[in-house]
Amino acid sequence: MFSKNVGGLDRIARIVVGLALLAGFMLNADAAYRWLYLIGIIPLATGLMSSCPLYSIFGLNTCPRK
Repeated sequence: MFSKNVGGLDRIARIVVGLALLAGFMLNADAAYRWLYLIGIIPLATGLMSSCPLYSIFGLNTCPRK
């Protein structure tokens, strides 16, 4: 579907940030803008798929494989 353009360290960082934001969503039940934590779905998904649509648009590639 998408070509892999996210490398190892970038992928790990995206997964950690995504999980941290989703954990913040679960832990801050009384926060006024709690729904903003759901933005963590995006880095988590791009980290798990090893593909970032924005990287494709801008021609970036952190994946060592060609």
